Amino acid sequence: MLVKKAAEVPLQPVQEGIGIRWLLAGEDGVPNYAMRIIEIEPGVVFPPHHHPYEHEIYVLEGRGIVSGAEGEAVMEPGVVLYIAPDEVHGYRNEGEETLCFICVIPLPKKA
Repeated sequence: MLVKKAAEVPLQPVQEGIGIRWLLAGEDGVPNYAMRIIEIEPGVVFPPHHHPYEHEIYVLEGRGIVSGAEGEAVMEPGVVLYIAPDEVHGYRNEGEETLCFICVIPLPKKA
């Protein structure tokens, strides 16, 4: 069993005003999925992008907007999102506090 405190996991910068805490990843010995917390500061936009893997998201704090091919949706505490592989998506923090959400992604398969 592995036990950590999320607040003690270092925040790694992605771009100005955006950081990721890698709560559980391959180096922790987890075989299938990585669990991350994404933090986006007020007024910051995470531009549209895509990945060849799915995302499962659970919003913890703050208020923002997720955009995708089908339009936009509100991100606020308690909202759950699924983003399919290769789906273009982006985020923007429209609130006055940090937008903070759990994001789970699959780990690359080992050869």
